[in-house]
Amino acid sequence: MLKVKDCIKEIERIAPPKLAQGWDNTGLLVGDVNATVKKILLTIDITKDVIKEAKQAGCNFIISYHPVIWDGLKTVEKDSVVYELVQNDINVYSIHTALDAVSGGVNDGLAEIVGIKNAQPVGDYIAGSEQRNYKLAVFVPVKSLQKVADAVFKAGAGWIGNYSHCSFNSAGLGTFVPLKGAKPTIGKVGEIENVEEIKFESIVPAEKIADVVKALKAAHPYEVPAFDIIKIYETEDQKIGLGRIGQLEKPVQLDSILKKIRKVTGAKAAGIVGPKKRLIKKAAVCAGSCGKLIMKVIAEKCDLYLTGEIKHHQALAAQEAGVTVVCLSHTVSERFILKKVAKELQKGIKSVKIIISKTDKDPFNWISLRV
Repeated sequence: MLKVKDCIKEIERIAPPKLAQGWDNTGLLVGDVNATVKKILLTIDITKDVIKEAKQAGCNFIISYHPVIWDGLKTVEKDSVVYELVQNDINVYSIHTALDAVSGGVNDGLAEIVGIKNAQPVGDYIAGSEQRNYKLAVFVPVKSLQKVADAVFKAGAGWIGNYSHCSFNSAGLGTFVPLKGAKPTIGKVGEIENVEEIKFESIVPAEKIADVVKALKAAHPYEVPAFDIIKIYETEDQKIGLGRIGQLEKPVQLDSILKKIRKVTGAKAAGIVGPKKRLIKKAAVCAGSCGKLIMKVIAEKCDLYLTGEIKHHQALAAQEAGVTVVCLSHTVSERFILKKVAKELQKGIKSVKIIISKTDKDPFNWISLRV
């Protein structure tokens, strides 16, 4: 039976908690790591309607983007959201800014919509977040290669930037003599054996080494697998933070970008600051409330800044600098990523169904004031 702690391993593979901002509150916020998971609901926010939906769908685990608990609770009264979650034995895990910062997360999704190439974080860098990687090299009989590869990938190996399942394979001949006391999968005790093997190489983050080695040993057919773990020399520290910034693949008219934004995010309206008709060559993006990054965006001479919301004085600063800012509304700039998260999670969590909330929505209703 799948436990909450098993799901957490998969969640943290997609959104490592170490990438979250220091002010954030991510992780398991409500529940029991040893509880059995029946079904999972994905949502941006947890409201009473979302809890009702979870109960009706048979979901006892909610993965929310925004934390259901922000600050220290002084009371948990009846009819409050936290009270209802506890009363109904619903576990909650929040991913928030970990999903913002991670490669392939929310901000990379926005950067892809706009067409930014080689996108880099805008700011709010994570202290000590540089990735330390190792190379795994293991020798595997040809017939067992896929089983071993699948196991180490699932345990966290093979991630390079926006690519997963990265490896290199080279063929060779392995030799060994099983000695007294050995229980060889291939060959006989006292006789030399020649086996066609594949040298499988992949990258492993430092914090995933123990899990990857454990998975390797469990999947490998040999009694004693031969493998190496080699530290990779880091030429420079990679900054990890919020937002993304960079040149576009090719200059694009703002109207074309707005059409793609609507198609991918489902946004029906947007607040626009600055010029509405222009060619976009350089842009920045940041999901949610990212107004405090506006001065960096201005300093970098961006033509466009796509975000959820900014404050009045930040809008004025952008306007005076000639930067076009597109505000989609806070959660609209984030909700589109849930489909990708659900798909990635379902790859590692096959025994329970993962659904996306239908009642979770933007709290704002944009209407015309004309009478």
